[in-house]
Amino acid sequence: MTKVLIADDSIAVRKVAERLLTEAGFGVTLAANGEEALAYLAKETPDVVVSDVIMPDRSGYEVCTFVRAQRALANTPVLLISGIVNDEVTKQAESCHADGVLKKPFQGTSLKDRVIELLAKRQSIAMPVAKTVEKVIEPIEPIQGSSVSGDHLETYRQAEIRVKSLEEELRIERDRVTYSTQRVVELKEQLGRVEELESMLAKEREQTAQLKMQLAEVNSATVRVQELETLLEVEREQTVEAKMQASVAESLGGRVREMEAALQAERQAAKQLVEQMTKMEETAARFQQVSQQLQQEQECTRDLTHRVAASEQLAVRAGGLEEALAEERKKTTVLATRISETEPASQKAHEFEALLQMERERNSLLAKRMTETEQEAELATKRFEEMARKLGEIAGLASQLGSGKRRP
Repeated sequence: MTKVLIADDSIAVRKVAERLLTEAGFGVTLAANGEEALAYLAKETPDVVVSDVIMPDRSGYEVCTFVRAQRALANTPVLLISGIVNDEVTKQAESCHADGVLKKPFQGTSLKDRVIELLAKRQSIAMPVAKTVEKVIEPIEPIQGSSVSGDHLETYRQAEIRVKSLEEELRIERDRVTYSTQRVVELKEQLGRVEELESMLAKEREQTAQLKMQLAEVNSATVRVQELETLLEVEREQTVEAKMQASVAESLGGRVREMEAALQAERQAAKQLVEQMTKMEETAARFQQVSQQLQQEQECTRDLTHRVAASEQLAVRAGGLEEALAEERKKTTVLATRISETEPASQKAHEFEALLQMERERNSLLAKRMTETEQEAELATKRFEEMARKLGEIAGLASQLGSGKRRP
C-alpha cells in the first residue's frame, strides 16, 4: 500500500486530508507539527510527503529540505500546502526543491489528484532508469563469458571505491548544510530573544524602582507607628499613676481638691490621648491608601506580565515567518559567516537571562518584604483598636471617679 505522510498543525486539515486519501486507497500517517514529521521521516520512508508551509516549530520548507538531504528520501515527492499561495511562497518552494504547492482549503479531489500525479511522475522517472540499467547489463553478460584482464578488474574496483567515497562525501556535505541551516535558524531565534530580554529587563528595573519607593514610604510609616506606640506606652504609665493617685484620694476623704486637680489632669491626658488616637487613625488611613496603591501596582505588573507572554507568542510566530523567508536567500558560505558573527549574541542572551533572573529574585524579595510590612501594619491597627478600647475604659473609670467625688 502506498504510504502518505501528512504534516499540519490544524486538526481539521489533517482529518480532511486523511479522509480524502484513505478513500483513494492510500495508507495515511498524521503529524501535528514539523518535529513529529521529522521524527517519522528519520525512521520511515513514505511514498509521498504532504506538509503545511507554516507550522509552530518546523516549517514545511524545513521538512522538504530534510527530505532532500537524506539519501534514502531524496527522490520522495514533497507537496506543500498553504492558505496563501503567492510568488513568495512559490519561490521558497522551488528553492527547497518541493514538487508543488497546493492551496488550502482543498477543492473537491484536488489533493488526491495531485498525490496521484506525483506518484505517476515518480514512476515515469524510474522506468527509463530501469531500462537504461537493463541496456547496460545486456552487453556486460557476454563480456562475463570472455576473458577479462586483471587491469580491467582493478580499474572497476577502484572506480567502485571512488564512487562510494564520493557518495559518502556528498552525504556528509548534505548533513553539514542541514546542520548549518538549523544553526542559523537557532541563532536568529536567540537574537530575537535577546531583544525581548532587553525589553523585559528594562520593565523589571522600572518595577523594581517603583517597589523600592513604595517600600521606603511604608518603612517611614512603620517608624512613625513605633514612635506612636512608645508615646502610648508612656501615656499608659501616666494613666496607671493617676489610678494609684485616685485610690489614695478615695482613702483620704479630706483631699478632695487634690483629687479634683488629678481628675482635671486625667481629663487633659485623656484629651491628649484622643488627639493621638486621631493622628493614629490618620496614619491607619494612610496605610490603607498605600495598600491600595500597592495592590494597583501589583495588578499593573500582572497585566504587563500577560502582555509580555502575548508578545512572546507573537515573537515566536514572527520568528517562524522570518525563518521561512531566510531559508531561500541564504547559501552555505553565508551560513558559516553568520554563525561566527552571532555566537557573541548567544553569549549576550545568556548574560541577559542571568540578569533578568537576578532582577526577578530581587522583586520577589521586595514583594515578600511588602507582605511582611502589610502584616505589621495590620497588627499595628489592631493594637490601636485595643488602645482605643482601653482608653474608653479609662475614661469611664475617670467619669465614675468624678461622679463619686461630687457625691460627698
